[in-house]
Amino acid sequence: MASQQDLQELLRLLTVGRKVPMLQAMAQVKALQAVELHSIKEIAEAPLRKVEAAINDDKAARALQSACKAALKRGDLGGDTSTGGTKRSAPNTGPASKRSKQEYTGDFMNGPVEMTPQELESSLELPISTDENRIAETVLQTNRAPLVLAFAVELLRYTMPEQPLSSRLSLAQAVVSANSRSKAVSIGLDKGPSADEEGWGEGQPRVRVMGREIAVLKRSGYEWRGEETVEATTTTEGHPQTQSQSSTTTLGSSLVPTQSQTHLDSFLVLTQSQTPLQANPANTISWATSQPISLKSSTFIARATSLTDPAQRKALIQSLLSANPNLKTATHNAWAYRVRPSEGQTRIREESFDDGETGCGELMLRIMREVNAVDTIVVLSRWFGGIMLGPDRWRLMRNCVTSALSERLRLAGNEVALGGEAVWGLDLEAARNKSAAASGMTTKGYGKQQVTGVVGMQIHSPQGARGYLMKSFVGVATAQGNGAETGEATSPTGGKTKKKANKSQKEMGKEKEENVGLLLGALRIVFDSWADHLTASELDRKAWSWYVAVRPDVESGPGGWGAKGVLKLKDILDLRRWDSVG
Repeated sequence: MASQQDLQELLRLLTVGRKVPMLQAMAQVKALQAVELHSIKEIAEAPLRKVEAAINDDKAARALQSACKAALKRGDLGGDTSTGGTKRSAPNTGPASKRSKQEYTGDFMNGPVEMTPQELESSLELPISTDENRIAETVLQTNRAPLVLAFAVELLRYTMPEQPLSSRLSLAQAVVSANSRSKAVSIGLDKGPSADEEGWGEGQPRVRVMGREIAVLKRSGYEWRGEETVEATTTTEGHPQTQSQSSTTTLGSSLVPTQSQTHLDSFLVLTQSQTPLQANPANTISWATSQPISLKSSTFIARATSLTDPAQRKALIQSLLSANPNLKTATHNAWAYRVRPSEGQTRIREESFDDGETGCGELMLRIMREVNAVDTIVVLSRWFGGIMLGPDRWRLMRNCVTSALSERLRLAGNEVALGGEAVWGLDLEAARNKSAAASGMTTKGYGKQQVTGVVGMQIHSPQGARGYLMKSFVGVATAQGNGAETGEATSPTGGKTKKKANKSQKEMGKEKEENVGLLLGALRIVFDSWADHLTASELDRKAWSWYVAVRPDVESGPGGWGAKGVLKLKDILDLRRWDSVG
């Protein structure tokens, strides 16, 4: 079975080194895999006739094998997985301001490695302002595409909180590109199948954002954290108490009062009669344990162990509480389990309990399904520090649960590919355009956003998406003032307002940044109000209808393509869940 790194190295060699169009390269990779040739090394060492059998072109097969042998001889494979096996250049020691302008290559982007993941994410930070008075008074002028981008970027904080900002920007720009292309077809500016419909995204995983399926590329090896801190701890706990347990027994003990017996009873209550553990006496149960993660005084930790019968759940949890008394001080102790079907049944048995941490049980089940974890129970504990975390809590819970599951499955001798990996949004139209340009053909592109190649695959650059946001929202008064020399202008409400004098580029840039902060703040207020009342998929479906409700009015048909209109941020605030106001 080919690893993600093997596939990326092979695609890089075919598309970048051999200049093979992506669609053709993917077809060749599939043909090679069919004859058990999954990596550059395997192709280089295979008999030539085996490569020829896959490629069906003797000359091309010989050239490919020669290229693979040359790559092995250069020794540029099998390196750090975060760079796709290529050698990393030495860190830049120049000024930070200069470094911030360099392209990041931590996971297959072109150019020298200049920024760590933390530096990259920091460089992409977006302004945010939740001052409702200012938001309600703000009226902007913009076209529709950047508003779609803003909606998608903020939505992804809630629907895919495990994705870093760089991924959210890339995915959001992919949504804009797909929407622009379909709009161009609908109003007659373009025709024919899209790059996606032609198969340029074939074989790639997909995610749904604002109702659109987006082809993505996994950023294998990309590790990023937000502002949370991770405490070092041993990852397994046994009974009786071990050193690793003693290092965490005081965790959270000073954060909240001890839970009442009523709360603990609700944590342990069962919907069916229970039987004692048959095979695992309490003093031999082993729990795989995540590292404690803390943010804004809240702390999370997850534990996972074997469970083969739902009737064992109460006894397992009781033994965990007995061995770790500090868990009785946790604000929430949520759990979830999945058990293989019993005889005569076909469906996996699963159940979860939030214990007041809204959505936590379903999240744990979703993660367990992603990694195909069965005969397993997970307990996630949270000590609430008094500060709401918003969508960050989803990322922290996912990280804890996946860490505990990964360790438990590793200890059991199983392989696991965890979900929630960072991804890039693929720019399929740019990939098709690049191939067409190489063959002397021309095709239309959508937008003038910066795109970046990843192992020969075109992605939507997060820097390009951020830049597009930062330049696209102008105050109505400023737009009117810069559009004429003197006189009065009609305001959006019908009154008269004095036109302001032209602003300098620096002043315009600052105003646009403030406008983006107010727009994103309005969207955050709306999504916050609904986040605990809708599932991620429901929130995703709602987001598009909300965008349609507030988008600028422009002329229908080709005349409205790229046209600007008025956007009242108060209209966005009015989308809030009604009982969240006041």
